[in-house]
Amino acid sequence: MNKYAIVFAGQGAQKPGMGKSLYEASPAARAVFDHAGEDIKHACFEADAETLKQTEVTQPAVYTMDMAAYAALHEALKSGAPDGAPEPVAVAGFSLGEYAAFTAAGIIENLTIGLEIVRQRSVLMKAAGTNPDGSRRGAMAAGIGDRDAVVSLVEKAREGDVLEAVNFNSPGQTVVAGDASAIERFSALASENRLLGVKAIPLPVSGAFHSPIMRPAADGLALALQKYTFGEPKLPVYLNITGSLYAADENGFAPAAEIMVRQIQSPVHWQKTIEAMIRTGIDTIIEVGPGKTLTGLTKKIAPEVTALHVEDAASLEEVTKSWIYN
Repeated sequence: MNKYAIVFAGQGAQKPGMGKSLYEASPAARAVFDHAGEDIKHACFEADAETLKQTEVTQPAVYTMDMAAYAALHEALKSGAPDGAPEPVAVAGFSLGEYAAFTAAGIIENLTIGLEIVRQRSVLMKAAGTNPDGSRRGAMAAGIGDRDAVVSLVEKAREGDVLEAVNFNSPGQTVVAGDASAIERFSALASENRLLGVKAIPLPVSGAFHSPIMRPAADGLALALQKYTFGEPKLPVYLNITGSLYAADENGFAPAAEIMVRQIQSPVHWQKTIEAMIRTGIDTIIEVGPGKTLTGLTKKIAPEVTALHVEDAASLEEVTKSWIYN
């Protein structure tokens, strides 16, 4: 590997049993999980898929899993490479994963603070996505197919409800979020209009994230973040809200708290993020955290780039061997 970047998985990638083999195989990962506490270890190692889908459970669990996989990879590369391993030249995180990226880059000081913020974020997002009667207000679906066709179906399905394209993941995948009834219409239209070539896949999340439905959560997060102090990035970080580098201007870096508040209710520009990374000469992108969704997106966006992932002991060993022998 020459220039590599780390990308952190987001909500929706969670799976039962995530992190258990890393906990058993990696002292560094074990330290992260132990620090996070028994409730998160139980959620990651023992909870079923339905429990893990609940936002207030998912977000702290996935954040911890991301940080544990990152710690395990750093530990393995440092000990396995003859001359040590260079640090990543950039980091980014998908949605919730951006909090792990901010922690890795030193914007969020440590795991303890990161978990505090993520827990507050999850509670606020759950509240914003819940109707007064306790039912779920919003939903999300992946639109698989041409982006213009997906956006066209969004416009047809909205009918006065909230419905927006919110995650621009790859040329062939655009995630849609909004009121549950509007998501149902979108899915029905995709099924009926087969000539458009769009397939709608429901996502395992409990709200319409990155949509205007999250505005109350953004307001609450703005208040919650006032008690924290954030640092400047020690590693280059690419932002969801722009798909570009978090860079200073003549006034310095934009406040990190403002970025987090915007991100919770704004689209994720993931395709732009990967494209911006590879324009700098990055040739390897390693996803850390549950699943390999971002690895698959990298292969679709930039097939010439080496895409790897670390989510368990086996994938950790595979990446470590790739580093040492290539």
